Amino acid sequence: MPRRICKTVTVGGVPIGGTSPVTVQSMLSVRAADIPGNVAQAVALEAAGCEILRVAVPDMDAVKLIPAIKQTIKIPLVADIHFDYRLALESVAAGIDKIRLNPGNIGGPDKVKAVTAACRGRGIPIRIGVNAGSLEPEILQKYGAPTAEAMRDSALRHARLLEACDFTDIVLSLKSSHVPTMIRAYELTAEACDYPLHLGVTEAGPERIGVMKSAAGIGALLSRGIGDTVRISLTADPIVEVTAGLELLQIMGLRKTRPELISCPTCGRTGIDLIKITTEVEKRLQDIRKPITVAVMGCRVNGPGEARQADIGIAGGEGKAALFKKGEVLYSVDEDRAVDALMDEIGKM
Repeated sequence: MPRRICKTVTVGGVPIGGTSPVTVQSMLSVRAADIPGNVAQAVALEAAGCEILRVAVPDMDAVKLIPAIKQTIKIPLVADIHFDYRLALESVAAGIDKIRLNPGNIGGPDKVKAVTAACRGRGIPIRIGVNAGSLEPEILQKYGAPTAEAMRDSALRHARLLEACDFTDIVLSLKSSHVPTMIRAYELTAEACDYPLHLGVTEAGPERIGVMKSAAGIGALLSRGIGDTVRISLTADPIVEVTAGLELLQIMGLRKTRPELISCPTCGRTGIDLIKITTEVEKRLQDIRKPITVAVMGCRVNGPGEARQADIGIAGGEGKAALFKKGEVLYSVDEDRAVDALMDEIGKM
């Protein structure tokens, strides 16, 4: 899949943009005052596969989170800053790897200059985060609504504030809860600049609908080569965000680091409890880190032949399941042994 050509910035040793792999981000959801809780969640998110992690820094006390988290994880940490430029300066001093802010709301050119100088001195990039719900009044007046064009103009306007300070280690995000607006905003911005883009649907909602909206918006852009890092924003455990992000990249062909499960939708020919078996296989594949495709098929009609692209799989019969590799049947087992036999074969691969 061709990727949009853009510059590369480095976040704590992790490259974003250019030909670098698309990375998966998430954000800590524990209250900022709870340092042990944030540290524990950061460790869990790293273990789940999170590659860049963001933490809210709402006040000076929250800056203490940065060294506490960084000494327990290896992935880059991003400070989420709003309004007070001093929080950005203190975060830089505390060892943060990246700053997320809007230059236009931290207090004027002198304060923007102070932040860019501090970041430049330590090689720290800045992500400009534009949200449809917080656009500048004059831009809203121009367009009459938070349109895609308004979001693009806001992002480029903020970028110019940093460029005026001779700072170009910039990542842009343009998030909206309205998927078509979000898609168009990123398309317009991708045409207008060469900065890396962080993709996300903001306020996407709880897990079920939020994953669907994020997959629709982010997937549409990734299919066009647009996007360098992603977050699936959910009202849910952030580990779900990470899992969904990694799965989306795999579905889009941008990753192959864990099993991909394919299964048929069942029909009147299905001779085994396909839903139960597929659910169990999905559960048991969670901790497997092999780039394989696993198939669970309901009958021989759409079994080994239709799932020939799978590395390994099972196809149901009347109370039996045939194990196959690359479309070739190995042997059959009773239905109640199908999952164990499948996992045994995967273990040998």
